[in-house]
Amino acid sequence: MKKVAIPLENGRLCSHFGHCQQFAIVDVDNNAIVGENLITPPPHEPGLLPGWLAELGVTDVIAGGMGQRAINLFVEQNIKVNVGAESKSPKELVTDWLNTTLVTRVNTCDH
Repeated sequence: MKKVAIPLENGRLCSHFGHCQQFAIVDVDNNAIVGENLITPPPHEPGLLPGWLAELGVTDVIAGGMGQRAINLFVEQNIKVNVGAESKSPKELVTDWLNTTLVTRVNTCDH
C-alpha cells in the first residue's frame, strides 16, 4: 500500500508546501484509492514536515511549490516527491498520479 500526502488550503492543493492548513493522506492499494484522511500539520518549522510525514508512513508527496531542502529531506526518507502540480482536489491529483497523467510544471518555490 502507498500513502500519498498532499498539502491543502481550502480543500485544494496548496501552492506553498510548508504553509498549508492541512494534509490529505490518501491511501492507495492495487492502483486504487482506498481511503483519505485530513490531518492538521504541526506548526511550521523548516525541515520538520518531511520527518513528520515519514512517521505517518507516507511514501509519496504531490505538491505545488517546495524548497530544495525539503525535497532533499524527503529523498533521505525514501519518499518520492512530485512538485509543480496544479491546484486540484486530492482525489483528482491522486487519480491523475495513478493514471500517469499528473501534470507538473516548474517548481514555484525559490528557497
